[in-house]
Amino acid sequence: MNNYIYYPGCSAKTNAKHYEESILPVFKELGFDLEEMEDWNCCGATATMSVDEKKVAAINGRILSLAETAKKDILAPCAACYLSLKKANSFLTGGTDQAAEILARLKDIGLEYKGTIEVKHPLEVLINEIGLEKIKEKVQRKLSGLKVACYYGCQVVRPFTNFDDPDYPESMDKLIQALGAEPVEYAAKTRCCGGALAANLEEVGSKLNYILIKEAVKKGADVITTLCPLCLFNLEIMQSKIAKKYQVNIKMPILFFSQLMGLAFGLPKEDLGFSRSLIPLKAMWKKLENGGANEQ
Repeated sequence: MNNYIYYPGCSAKTNAKHYEESILPVFKELGFDLEEMEDWNCCGATATMSVDEKKVAAINGRILSLAETAKKDILAPCAACYLSLKKANSFLTGGTDQAAEILARLKDIGLEYKGTIEVKHPLEVLINEIGLEKIKEKVQRKLSGLKVACYYGCQVVRPFTNFDDPDYPESMDKLIQALGAEPVEYAAKTRCCGGALAANLEEVGSKLNYILIKEAVKKGADVITTLCPLCLFNLEIMQSKIAKKYQVNIKMPILFFSQLMGLAFGLPKEDLGFSRSLIPLKAMWKKLENGGANEQ
């Protein structure tokens, strides 16, 4: 099953390598040997779209054209990449004069885009195409006893609502449950973490991330799992600042959902990027001892 081409984006090659290290083997276990797009370029990330929509549509148009040449839809794990590509796809197929100009420029460099490509997030494919039953069949090590707060962030379910509810999504919760873990009732699952502004406005960033982590602690979560590299980064890096500002002792592991999938599938944890976690995982391994995971 190779009907998707993998677009990693910049984060999966740098600070979020554990996303790529887990998503690729997980999909391979499920019959998808994902091929990485050759000569891909940056999508411009989310903020750039608000500065110059036309330029962002152009650079994403190149990505869409490469996928169309390969005759494969795009699988984009990064929430920002997913949203940028979805917005550009909508822009380029909108029939406007600006879209026509960009499509003509693409032709000038030997690329053509006819609008036949879909952009999908791995979670969407896992739930709607592969299905929870097949995922359950692949589970070798149930994550019994682990309580998980599923954090979706802002970008995957809004403004495009192709595969989940924009206000209270549940697809990741269902996935986590299929792995044998317990998803907690997490009301903050779509609240913003501050995005890139968290680094520039530290006071705002620490407050936003404190709300997210405090809610997960309140609900008894052992870990927070997410699908966005920037969300994971903020939730991890802000914990020391939160502890100092709010005088609390918080050490909440933040993991990609694909890491938990790989663990449940029986893949070696050493190959799933757990060593990249900035938060100690000893408490999590202890919880999972009965399921076959050893303490780090």
